[in-house]
Amino acid sequence: MKNGLRLGNNVGILDGCFLDPSHCYLISIGDNCTLCPNVRLIAHDASTKKILGYTKIGKIDIRENCFIGDSAIILPGVTIGPKSIVGAGSVVTKDVPPGVVVAGIPAREICSVEDYIKKIENLREKKVLFGRDYFIDRLDKKKRDEILQSVKTGIGFIK
Repeated sequence: MKNGLRLGNNVGILDGCFLDPSHCYLISIGDNCTLCPNVRLIAHDASTKKILGYTKIGKIDIRENCFIGDSAIILPGVTIGPKSIVGAGSVVTKDVPPGVVVAGIPAREICSVEDYIKKIENLREKKVLFGRDYFIDRLDKKKRDEILQSVKTGIGFIK
């Protein structure tokens, strides 16, 4: 932050994130955002440095209430619209509109966040919702087996 990185309130930055240290003044992250482990925000592209003698740079603007999934990469010149989700492992090369889910390499729009939430809620209604007593530090063989049974045919859910 002393070099110009702009962080909003209630921003969660998990282990292993790379916030381009040489160009962090080009990065802003809005309120209530989460950057999962190993997210990379790269505000420069030095691929042409040896050939042309200069490097591309660009702002990265992650607006409020965004979720950036594990190991996603956000490249220079990208704005992530408010209330959007970037899927794990995605490479974001273009702006993301507000309220959408993007994923892939390169990232592309999958659906609206609203539709995604409805889909997850519909799935959740068919499954057990495991509570905090099923967190890793409280698991015994019986609880592990219950979770394994729940995810045998797909996704499960834990608080």
